[in-house]
Amino acid sequence: MTSPLLEIRNLTKSYDGIHNAVDNLSCELKKNEFLVLLGLSGCGKSTLLRCINRLVEPEEGQIFFEGNEILGLKGKDLKEYRKQVGMIFQQFNLVKNLSVLTNVLTGRLGYHRIGAPFTADEIALAHLNLEKVGLKCQAKKQVKHLSGGQQQRVAIARTLMQKPKLILADEPIASLDPATADSIMQYLAEINNEGITVICSLHFLSLVRKYGDRVLALKDGKKIFEGQPGEIDKTWFREIYGEEAVEI
Repeated sequence: MTSPLLEIRNLTKSYDGIHNAVDNLSCELKKNEFLVLLGLSGCGKSTLLRCINRLVEPEEGQIFFEGNEILGLKGKDLKEYRKQVGMIFQQFNLVKNLSVLTNVLTGRLGYHRIGAPFTADEIALAHLNLEKVGLKCQAKKQVKHLSGGQQQRVAIARTLMQKPKLILADEPIASLDPATADSIMQYLAEINNEGITVICSLHFLSLVRKYGDRVLALKDGKKIFEGQPGEIDKTWFREIYGEEAVEI
Protein backbone atom coordinates (compact mmCIF):
# COMPACT_ATOMS: atom_id res chain seq x y z
CA MET A 1 0.00 0.00 0.00
CA THR A 2 1.35 3.43 -1.01
CA SER A 3 2.16 5.78 1.86
CA PRO A 4 0.20 9.07 1.89
CA LEU A 5 1.90 12.27 0.76
CA LEU A 6 0.32 14.12 3.68
CA GLU A 7 -1.10 12.77 6.92
CA ILE A 8 -2.80 14.88 9.58
CA ARG A 9 -3.46 13.41 13.02
CA ASN A 10 -5.75 14.95 15.65
CA LEU A 11 -4.93 18.53 14.64
CA THR A 12 -6.32 21.30 16.84
CA LYS A 13 -5.86 25.05 16.45
CA SER A 14 -7.47 27.83 18.53
CA TYR A 15 -6.87 31.56 18.17
CA ASP A 16 -8.53 32.60 21.44
CA GLY A 17 -8.02 29.55 23.67
CA ILE A 18 -11.78 29.01 23.81
CA HIS A 19 -13.07 28.10 20.34
CA ASN A 20 -11.23 25.71 18.03
CA ALA A 21 -10.79 26.88 14.45
CA VAL A 22 -9.65 23.31 13.67
CA ASP A 23 -10.92 20.71 16.10
CA ASN A 24 -9.21 17.29 16.46
CA LEU A 25 -9.04 16.81 12.68
CA SER A 26 -7.44 13.78 11.04
CA CYS A 27 -7.12 12.98 7.32
CA GLU A 28 -4.75 11.66 4.66
CA LEU A 29 -3.86 12.88 1.18
CA LYS A 30 -2.53 10.62 -1.55
CA LYS A 31 0.09 11.70 -4.04
CA ASN A 32 -1.43 13.28 -7.20
CA GLU A 33 -4.84 13.64 -5.53
CA PHE A 34 -7.07 16.71 -5.97
CA LEU A 35 -8.71 17.23 -2.57
CA VAL A 36 -11.41 19.88 -2.15
CA LEU A 37 -12.19 21.51 1.20
CA LEU A 38 -15.83 22.50 1.64
CA GLY A 39 -17.65 24.46 4.30
CA LEU A 40 -19.01 27.84 5.35
CA SER A 41 -16.69 30.81 5.78
CA GLY A 42 -15.06 30.49 9.19
CA CYS A 43 -15.37 26.68 9.30
CA GLY A 44 -11.59 26.16 9.48
CA LYS A 45 -10.56 25.62 5.85
CA SER A 46 -8.02 28.46 5.71
CA THR A 47 -6.67 27.64 9.17
CA LEU A 48 -6.11 24.03 8.12
CA LEU A 49 -4.16 25.13 5.04
CA ARG A 50 -2.10 27.56 7.09
CA CYS A 51 -1.25 24.83 9.58
CA ILE A 52 -0.06 22.61 6.74
CA ASN A 53 2.38 25.24 5.46
CA ARG A 54 3.26 26.40 9.00
CA LEU A 55 1.92 29.95 8.67
CA VAL A 56 0.11 29.24 11.94
CA GLU A 57 1.05 26.77 14.66
CA PRO A 58 -1.51 24.31 16.06
CA GLU A 59 -1.84 23.57 19.77
CA GLU A 60 -2.16 19.82 19.32
CA GLY A 61 -1.71 17.12 16.73
CA GLN A 62 0.80 16.04 14.11
CA ILE A 63 1.34 16.64 10.39
CA PHE A 64 3.46 14.25 8.33
CA PHE A 65 4.72 15.09 4.84
CA GLU A 66 6.24 12.16 2.96
CA GLY A 67 6.42 10.35 6.30
CA ASN A 68 8.30 13.14 8.10
CA GLU A 69 6.74 15.13 10.95
CA ILE A 70 6.82 18.82 9.99
CA LEU A 71 5.52 20.69 13.05
CA GLY A 72 8.90 20.46 14.76
CA LEU A 73 10.86 21.77 11.78
CA LYS A 74 12.89 24.95 12.25
CA GLY A 75 15.36 27.09 10.33
CA LYS A 76 16.85 25.45 7.26
CA ASP A 77 14.68 22.32 7.59
CA LEU A 78 11.48 24.41 7.65
CA LYS A 79 12.69 26.41 4.65
CA GLU A 80 13.34 23.19 2.74
CA TYR A 81 9.85 21.91 3.57
CA ARG A 82 8.18 25.14 2.44
CA LYS A 83 9.89 24.92 -0.94
CA GLN A 84 7.85 21.78 -1.56
CA VAL A 85 4.50 23.31 -0.58
CA GLY A 86 3.17 26.14 -2.75
CA MET A 87 0.38 28.47 -1.61
CA ILE A 88 -2.20 30.27 -3.77
CA PHE A 89 -4.19 32.94 -1.94
CA GLN A 90 -7.65 34.38 -2.54
CA GLN A 91 -6.26 37.94 -2.77
CA PHE A 92 -3.33 36.95 -5.04
CA ASN A 93 -0.63 38.53 -2.79
CA LEU A 94 1.25 40.06 -5.71
CA VAL A 95 3.39 43.21 -5.80
CA LYS A 96 1.16 45.34 -8.03
CA ASN A 97 3.80 47.86 -9.17
CA LEU A 98 6.23 45.18 -10.33
CA SER A 99 6.09 43.39 -13.67
CA VAL A 100 4.38 40.08 -14.22
CA LEU A 101 7.75 38.42 -14.84
CA THR A 102 9.30 39.79 -11.64
CA ASN A 103 6.33 38.62 -9.58
CA VAL A 104 6.64 35.14 -11.04
CA LEU A 105 10.37 35.06 -10.35
CA THR A 106 9.75 35.75 -6.66
CA GLY A 107 8.60 32.13 -6.46
CA ARG A 108 12.31 31.22 -6.56
CA LEU A 109 13.33 33.38 -3.58
CA GLY A 110 13.36 30.36 -1.28
CA TYR A 111 16.27 29.01 -3.32
CA HIS A 112 18.32 32.23 -3.18
CA ARG A 113 20.71 33.98 -0.89
CA ILE A 114 19.58 37.53 -0.13
CA GLY A 115 20.48 39.82 -3.02
CA ALA A 116 21.53 37.03 -5.41
CA PRO A 117 20.33 37.66 -9.00
CA PHE A 118 17.98 35.31 -10.83
CA THR A 119 19.71 32.99 -13.28
CA ALA A 120 19.05 32.68 -16.99
CA ASP A 121 17.52 29.24 -16.34
CA GLU A 122 15.13 30.72 -13.77
CA ILE A 123 14.08 33.48 -16.14
CA ALA A 124 13.47 30.88 -18.85
CA LEU A 125 11.40 28.82 -16.39
CA ALA A 126 9.36 31.92 -15.50
CA HIS A 127 8.53 32.48 -19.16
CA LEU A 128 7.60 28.80 -19.51
CA ASN A 129 5.26 28.97 -16.52
CA LEU A 130 3.66 32.15 -17.86
CA GLU A 131 3.07 30.31 -21.12
CA LYS A 132 1.41 27.48 -19.17
CA VAL A 133 -1.14 29.91 -17.72
CA GLY A 134 -1.66 31.82 -20.98
CA LEU A 135 0.21 34.99 -20.04
CA LYS A 136 3.40 34.71 -22.09
CA CYS A 137 2.73 38.05 -23.81
CA GLN A 138 2.07 39.88 -20.52
CA ALA A 139 5.52 39.34 -18.97
CA LYS A 140 6.60 43.00 -19.06
CA LYS A 141 3.27 44.49 -17.97
CA GLN A 142 2.78 45.78 -14.43
CA VAL A 143 0.51 43.49 -12.43
CA LYS A 144 -1.81 46.38 -11.48
CA HIS A 145 -2.92 46.60 -15.13
CA LEU A 146 -4.17 43.00 -15.22
CA SER A 147 -7.67 41.69 -14.51
CA GLY A 148 -8.39 39.65 -11.39
CA GLY A 149 -8.32 36.40 -13.31
CA GLN A 150 -5.01 37.29 -14.93
CA GLN A 151 -3.54 38.20 -11.54
CA GLN A 152 -4.56 34.82 -10.14
CA ARG A 153 -2.84 33.15 -13.10
CA VAL A 154 0.32 35.11 -12.28
CA ALA A 155 0.04 33.78 -8.72
CA ILE A 156 -0.25 30.24 -10.06
CA ALA A 157 2.82 30.72 -12.28
CA ARG A 158 4.72 32.11 -9.27
CA THR A 159 3.82 29.02 -7.24
CA LEU A 160 5.00 26.73 -10.04
CA MET A 161 8.43 28.36 -9.81
CA GLN A 162 8.93 26.51 -6.52
CA LYS A 163 8.52 23.18 -8.34
CA PRO A 164 6.26 22.10 -5.46
CA LYS A 165 5.00 18.62 -4.72
CA LEU A 166 1.86 20.02 -3.06
CA ILE A 167 -0.17 23.16 -3.84
CA LEU A 168 -2.54 24.66 -1.28
CA ALA A 169 -5.16 26.90 -2.92
CA ASP A 170 -7.13 28.99 -0.40
CA GLU A 171 -10.41 29.93 -2.10
CA PRO A 172 -8.52 30.92 -5.28
CA ILE A 173 -11.69 31.82 -7.22
CA ALA A 174 -13.73 33.58 -4.51
CA SER A 175 -13.35 37.05 -6.05
CA LEU A 176 -13.75 35.99 -9.69
CA ASP A 177 -16.73 35.79 -12.04
CA PRO A 178 -18.01 32.27 -12.89
CA ALA A 179 -16.35 31.97 -16.31
CA THR A 180 -12.98 33.18 -15.02
CA ALA A 181 -13.31 30.96 -11.95
CA ASP A 182 -13.79 27.89 -14.14
CA SER A 183 -10.72 28.80 -16.22
CA ILE A 184 -8.60 29.08 -13.05
CA MET A 185 -9.84 25.66 -11.94
CA GLN A 186 -8.87 24.26 -15.35
CA TYR A 187 -5.29 25.48 -14.81
CA LEU A 188 -5.20 23.85 -11.37
CA ALA A 189 -6.55 20.62 -12.87
CA GLU A 190 -3.84 20.66 -15.55
CA ILE A 191 -1.19 21.19 -12.88
CA ASN A 192 -2.64 18.26 -10.93
CA ASN A 193 -2.59 16.10 -14.06
CA GLU A 194 1.13 16.87 -14.42
CA GLY A 195 1.73 15.20 -11.05
CA ILE A 196 1.37 17.97 -8.46
CA THR A 197 -0.98 17.19 -5.58
CA VAL A 198 -3.61 19.89 -4.86
CA ILE A 199 -5.72 20.87 -1.85
CA CYS A 200 -8.23 23.54 -2.83
CA SER A 201 -10.97 25.19 -0.75
CA LEU A 202 -14.14 25.94 -2.72
CA HIS A 203 -17.80 26.86 -2.28
CA PHE A 204 -19.45 25.91 -5.59
CA LEU A 205 -20.50 22.27 -5.64
CA SER A 206 -20.63 22.22 -9.45
CA LEU A 207 -16.88 22.92 -9.56
CA VAL A 208 -16.24 20.42 -6.78
CA ARG A 209 -17.92 17.69 -8.82
CA LYS A 210 -16.07 18.72 -11.97
CA TYR A 211 -12.54 18.92 -10.56
CA GLY A 212 -12.29 17.18 -7.20
CA ASP A 213 -11.15 13.60 -6.65
CA ARG A 214 -12.26 13.68 -3.02
CA VAL A 215 -13.98 16.08 -0.63
CA LEU A 216 -13.34 16.99 3.00
CA ALA A 217 -16.11 19.09 4.52
CA LEU A 218 -15.66 21.06 7.74
CA LYS A 219 -18.15 22.59 10.16
CA ASP A 220 -17.06 24.54 13.25
CA GLY A 221 -13.55 23.17 12.78
CA LYS A 222 -14.65 19.52 12.75
CA LYS A 223 -14.60 17.07 9.86
CA ILE A 224 -18.21 16.19 9.09
CA PHE A 225 -17.84 14.56 5.66
CA GLU A 226 -15.08 12.81 3.75
CA GLY A 227 -15.76 11.06 0.47
CA GLN A 228 -16.39 11.40 -3.25
CA PRO A 229 -17.95 14.56 -4.74
CA GLY A 230 -20.87 12.54 -6.10
CA GLU A 231 -21.79 11.42 -2.59
CA ILE A 232 -22.80 14.96 -1.58
CA ASP A 233 -26.55 14.88 -2.08
CA LYS A 234 -29.11 17.46 -0.91
CA THR A 235 -29.06 16.08 2.62
CA TRP A 236 -25.28 16.35 2.92
CA PHE A 237 -25.31 19.78 1.29
CA ARG A 238 -27.70 21.09 3.95
CA GLU A 239 -25.68 19.42 6.68
CA ILE A 240 -22.57 21.23 5.47
CA TYR A 241 -24.10 24.62 4.68
CA GLY A 242 -27.27 24.75 6.79
CA GLU A 243 -30.93 23.89 6.29
CA GLU A 244 -31.71 27.13 4.43
CA ALA A 245 -28.81 26.79 1.97
CA VAL A 246 -29.56 26.53 -1.74
CA GLU A 247 -27.07 25.07 -4.22
CA ILE A 248 -26.01 27.52 -6.95
